[in-house]
Amino acid sequence: MTKQAFNQVDKVSVKRGLFWFRHDLRLNDQPALNALCSSVDEITFVYVLDDKLLLTSPFGFEQLGQHRFKFLSESLLDLKHQLAEKGHSLLVIKGDTIECLVRLIENSAFSHVAFNNHCGFDEVNQVATIKQRFPDVTFLSKDALTLFNEGDFPFSIAEMPDVFSPFRRKVEKFLEPSAPTQTNMEFKAPYTPDVPDDYLFNIEGTVPSALDDGFIGGETAALSHLDTYLFSWKRASTYKETRNALDAWRDSTKLSPWLAHGNISPRQVMQKVHKFEQEIEKNDSTYWIYFELLWREFFHWLQLKYGAKWFQFAGIQQRLPNTSHDENVFASWCNGETGYEIVDACMRQLRETGYMSNRGRQLVASCFVHELRQDWRYGAAWFEHQLIDYDVGSNWGNWLYLAGVGSDPRGHRQFNLQKQTDTYDSNGEFRTKWLSS
Repeated sequence: MTKQAFNQVDKVSVKRGLFWFRHDLRLNDQPALNALCSSVDEITFVYVLDDKLLLTSPFGFEQLGQHRFKFLSESLLDLKHQLAEKGHSLLVIKGDTIECLVRLIENSAFSHVAFNNHCGFDEVNQVATIKQRFPDVTFLSKDALTLFNEGDFPFSIAEMPDVFSPFRRKVEKFLEPSAPTQTNMEFKAPYTPDVPDDYLFNIEGTVPSALDDGFIGGETAALSHLDTYLFSWKRASTYKETRNALDAWRDSTKLSPWLAHGNISPRQVMQKVHKFEQEIEKNDSTYWIYFELLWREFFHWLQLKYGAKWFQFAGIQQRLPNTSHDENVFASWCNGETGYEIVDACMRQLRETGYMSNRGRQLVASCFVHELRQDWRYGAAWFEHQLIDYDVGSNWGNWLYLAGVGSDPRGHRQFNLQKQTDTYDSNGEFRTKWLSS
């Protein structure tokens, strides 16, 4: 079938709902899906792989690199299998997100569209455009990617603190994380739209079995890993002391890829952490898991406050950094050839695995901005290309912070690379492993 508008269908008397997956590739803790199931007779599940992610960006490479793509594909495959067990299918479409959704809604007589809110600049604009195009469609949306609902905060997003510490104090004084919801979609009939073949993106195969020391996309792997980390390894008891390790699998939660793709929600994580605290141990380390999720929360909502400034050279402070872009210097950093051994080891780890520890990210970003004097946006874009746990709020928010144009009240966060090396790789094991590869 050649590329064309989806086949036009007559309006039907049944209420037909479209659930639009984005950064929430799971079936549990889906309040928007619950709302949709309560409102319609038939449901279609769709995910749109936007063409722009596979095109060369202004930074010189595609946004969706091979490591991210692999994890995303596994997540979609796991979701597809879970839906199949419930008698439903997952429609994966490749193209321009807005164009695909417009044609799908127009030609399949959907009366309702449901999705989870996301504060990313593109995500917000996509929703606004679709809503404006279909004033007669009922849109159902919920906050299910965060610890809290927007309406829970003791401040408006426009008035939220720009610095983490006052944000945390206000949140901890007034709020507890929202509880996850149990999804119920048992008795809704599936509806399969007629979609041109060249819009379809084929997701086939089986998801690899979960490993003890590796990342596999999908809700099944996410829930298994969370239970293993908490109740088999019991590593939450020492998280605060071990979280800065550069390469040890069990020393940090490793939940970020599954959180970024929405295979698991932060509310589910905290529910399990509270269970761990009740049954095993409650200490500074178990609190520190919550503390790190609060950082994720902070950046998620702050990007909504600042919109396009999140990606601008002058940042949210609108202050121009004294840096520039040098193609050769940038390439040396990407390839792990800067001459700073700890930085080069981290960058080669990223290139080969799509992952880097939080401590490593701070070191390589500090080097990029301060020692190499490079435009921070190129570093953020390279992380976006490579990281399996890429999250637009956390990634760009942390780069803004390190570049001195974001939420850091000090404005100049530079790490002593030798001191950091002595602290976190004193025996040289990490450098030997990755610099020899």
